[in-house]
Order: sequence, then C-alpha cells, then structure tokens
Amino acid sequence: MPRNLCLIRPCLGLTTRIECEIRPLAGENGLWTLLCAAGMAGAQPTAIKAQGPFYGPFVAEGVLEAIADCLAQQGYVVADDPPIWQLHLQAELRRINGERTRNLGDFQFHPEP
Repeated sequence: MPRNLCLIRPCLGLTTRIECEIRPLAGENGLWTLLCAAGMAGAQPTAIKAQGPFYGPFVAEGVLEAIADCLAQQGYVVADDPPIWQLHLQAELRRINGERTRNLGDFQFHPEP
C-alpha cells in the first residue's frame, strides 16, 4: 500500500476528490498519522481530517487500506492525478505537531514537602 493515495468519484458532472497521506509525527518516537483532505476537484478542500497516532507506518497503511476499500464500495476509484492539496495536509501536520509539543510540557509538579 502506498503512503499517499488520491481517490475520485464523478457524479452528476462534478468530481469529488479525497487525498490521503501517511506522515511521521515530530519527535522521532515512531508515531505516524493519516491525513485526509476532501472536496471538489479543482477547488480548495472542504474538509481536512487526521487519524492516529499509529505506532509505525504499517499500522497507518492498514488503516488507509481499510478506508480506501470502504470508499471503493461507495464508487471512488484511484486516480493517477498528482496531489494538489499537499500544502493543506502539511499545514494540518504542523498544527498537530504543534499541539503535541505544547501538551508534552503542559503539567505542574508539586511534590509533597
């Protein structure tokens, strides 16, 4: 299974597009995430979602494969088009990594005297 995938579904003259990408999370701790952007082809994405974290890329690839199988049942087909929403997915990855970094140190330690 590739680490990125583009699926399309033509319907009533419009084409719905879903781009998915598996990326490592910051921190080199072996955690990966699955990022997806969806919308109409030729426009900006209307939804961007992330799933994970997953322990390793192969777990994330399994989730991507399951999602692709489910979407295929709904009429989506794999497109050989180049990805057009990579910047949107990269921005979402930066947002996730920023939240994870802030939360790692978001605690107070008050030892008993």
